[in-house]
Amino acid sequence: MALIKKDLDLEKRWGKLLEGLQQLLGKKPSDLNAVLFIIGVQELGSGPKNFSKEEKQDLMHIAVCRVLSQSGFYSLDFIDQDGWPHWKLEKTLPHLDAAQQEKMLKIHVLEYFEEEFEIDIK
Repeated sequence: MALIKKDLDLEKRWGKLLEGLQQLLGKKPSDLNAVLFIIGVQELGSGPKNFSKEEKQDLMHIAVCRVLSQSGFYSLDFIDQDGWPHWKLEKTLPHLDAAQQEKMLKIHVLEYFEEEFEIDIK
């Protein structure tokens, strides 16, 4: 029962985050990948522009590394000459199924927005 309540709380907080991003950006992100893309663009710091498919994948990778760095899984290694951050794996990620991976990422994304932007999504 406690697990179900935690899952419901997570989804409630996730919905609140999506609504906040919609107000900020004028468009509600469709899913976790869209939110990761937004974080990647933020972390790159170049502002909105047209990205290639490969660059979009790279931005999502940057976001995953950035949010998981909060738990010590990654650390920033260096920023290349084009301003792209590169991350180093610090500890092995747990073996999780797809649903567990999504849940873990959502929790870290919520923490990212709470810490970086002081957004209250509790």
